[in-house]
Amino acid sequence: MYKNYREIESQEALQELLSSEDVISRCAFQGVDFVAESAAAERVYSDCIFLGCMLSEQVMSRMDNRCYIFPAMRKPFNSFPVGLYDAESLYAGYDPRVEATLKDCYDTRVYRHYVGKGKISSDISEMLARALHDHSISDALHERLAHYDERRVVAVMGGHAVLRTDANFLKIARISKRLTELGYLMVSGGGPGAMEATHLGAWMAGRDDEELREAALTLCVAPCYKDEGWLASAFEVMAKYPRREDFCSIGIPTWFYGHEPATPFASHIAKYFDNSVREDGLLAIAKGGVIYTPGSAGTMQEIFQDAAQNHYETFGFSSPMVFFGEDYWTRQVPVYELLTQLQQRGKYRNLLLSITDDIESVIDYILRFGSAA
Repeated sequence: MYKNYREIESQEALQELLSSEDVISRCAFQGVDFVAESAAAERVYSDCIFLGCMLSEQVMSRMDNRCYIFPAMRKPFNSFPVGLYDAESLYAGYDPRVEATLKDCYDTRVYRHYVGKGKISSDISEMLARALHDHSISDALHERLAHYDERRVVAVMGGHAVLRTDANFLKIARISKRLTELGYLMVSGGGPGAMEATHLGAWMAGRDDEELREAALTLCVAPCYKDEGWLASAFEVMAKYPRREDFCSIGIPTWFYGHEPATPFASHIAKYFDNSVREDGLLAIAKGGVIYTPGSAGTMQEIFQDAAQNHYETFGFSSPMVFFGEDYWTRQVPVYELLTQLQQRGKYRNLLLSITDDIESVIDYILRFGSAA
């Protein structure tokens, strides 16, 4: 949303505005109730946007012809969410003590509706509602990012199939924990595997390593996201080790891959319908660098998409591409060697490449870039 419009996203903010101005101009109202405010019908509205608001005929009669109204749409999801999701809102209706409740929680209901309508639906109202939802999520995401130096936003990319019992799971969590404690905002695709490890580390920031190991051990009762108890064990860890409010992370999952559950360890969850918007946006915001852990086709796609952004310096400068796992990235999937050779031949420029097996080296490389600005 363009920032030359004032954003009014709560009932309290609406009340304050109504008490201070008679002519209200260039405001974007989102999800607020004008019917409940008697003063609303006495104001004049000029060049305002109303997104999913409750409006009376009296209020609408006070609008000039530069106002736009986008009514709430009847879907199982809100087309105009006023903020990012979190574990409580995304999994509303889920009781960790009763596994069967997962089938009827908010996230599952939305995914069921999404699949039922078709990932690419012929229903224009459905596609419009999804686009409006994703626009609101992007707006809320960038509001959250505004609290951070852009060079201190770091992404971890890697496979969803990484088991909680895999040695890399705890290593990724340790990297994320340290960077979070050093003032970095960790982001990921918000799913299981390496993504979950990223947010577990951020969640445990401020605690000692023994507590992190105990938390990871608790999760091992359900190593794979397909195992019963995967989500319940995460909620168990969250209850035992509450997150410190000053440490956050952002997961960016998608209903396009809705069969993969979103990790509840992300303090803020920007869940999208459109995977292309989500993929491009995730790499775009990680201006502090991307740490690549072993993964398959999705991770390969992200590597080359990131390389193109860095080559063209799409967002003003190039950011580090740190490959964690020398054997994997040079022998099993020799992407690092390929990128190095292509840069030497001039096919790529501006790539800041590094590769290591050492946690401290990963952290040091990210810190050196972040402090070089």
